[in-house]
Amino acid sequence: MAKVGYVRVSTVDQNTERQLDGIQLDKVFEEKASARNVSRPKLVELLDYIREGDEVIVHDISRLARNIEDLHGLVRQITHKGCVLRFQKESLTFTNDKSDAISQLLLAMLGAVYQFERTVMLERQKEGIAIAKAKGKYKGRPKSVSRDAIVTLLQGGASMRNAARELGISLSTVQRVKIESRMVIGANDG
Repeated sequence: MAKVGYVRVSTVDQNTERQLDGIQLDKVFEEKASARNVSRPKLVELLDYIREGDEVIVHDISRLARNIEDLHGLVRQITHKGCVLRFQKESLTFTNDKSDAISQLLLAMLGAVYQFERTVMLERQKEGIAIAKAKGKYKGRPKSVSRDAIVTLLQGGASMRNAARELGISLSTVQRVKIESRMVIGANDG
């Protein structure tokens, strides 16, 4: 019987040290990926690794899943293998025993709260971007290559694929600049 930890943060800049700090674990699966879906490499590895009698420990519910369907599916998947699943922060433990109605209720409620919290955060982010755009303060991600560099290569006879390869950008970016350039040239020709 192994004690297995699952630690997750959303970005490579975030720190995982506070999660499961001080808990003695036999194996830890650490991931720096969004919980948008359950197709995360380390989560898949964990699900393949665990065996009946193992205990899976996760810092909190939001580390495992960000929506109710995924959360319930993962809890079922782990407990159906005969493993115990423990959420440290919420002090909730789940087994294959469905007689613990209070834990099931708390899981549904907390899962809904985390999902709601994420939805509200995304709405605020969209609103903030819209306000910043209206004020002319939000320009989006900085461009990695200037429009002029792309146009120069294309005018010099480079194919769109070769221009993209040479500049280290996507083909769609080159195509978009080519279309925009034609529109500008067409407007000036008339």
